[in-house]
Amino acid sequence: MAETTEIRWHGRGGQGTVTAAKVLADTCLSGGRYVQAFPEYGPERAGAPLRAYNRISSKELRMHCPVLNPDVVTVVDATLLDSINIAEGAKENTIFIINTTKAPMEMREKLGAGSKQRVITVDATKIALDCFGRALPNSPMLGALCKATGLVAIEHLLEDVKKSFGKKFSQKIIDGNLEATKRGYEEVKEA
Repeated sequence: MAETTEIRWHGRGGQGTVTAAKVLADTCLSGGRYVQAFPEYGPERAGAPLRAYNRISSKELRMHCPVLNPDVVTVVDATLLDSINIAEGAKENTIFIINTTKAPMEMREKLGAGSKQRVITVDATKIALDCFGRALPNSPMLGALCKATGLVAIEHLLEDVKKSFGKKFSQKIIDGNLEATKRGYEEVKEA
């Protein structure tokens, strides 16, 4: 990836989107990079659309504004594709990572993605349900982002997932999230 990578996350309140952005930032920070992670809320309630942002750079970050031209767009809730333009400001080589049961080619067509844009899908909700019994797709989406971008090694991401979730959850939930992250990494599909 480039010297600075900008990521825009689209999700709904209660899906762990903001937590995912923070975990990614922690992982990159522990790898010696400069990072930013911040949310942008509308009405702060469960189910409300929200955005979160990451900037990851090898150099000090001086820009403090929302990500307008993302290198990566991560869609935690595919129903948002019907109500907002998730491709707004996308570059000609933006990577789209979408939590959906649909095939990457179908999502490529829905987005009208250009030939240099990558469209990746993963059924993160199913993975989360399988691994820890709740429809919280943030961990599998982190795994998919890790695989799609190569920003961090999966081993480092797993360490930070364990560290971040270890402060708040039981070992069973932590283990489930670690498994979900691994499966998100392994089950990406690309068109």
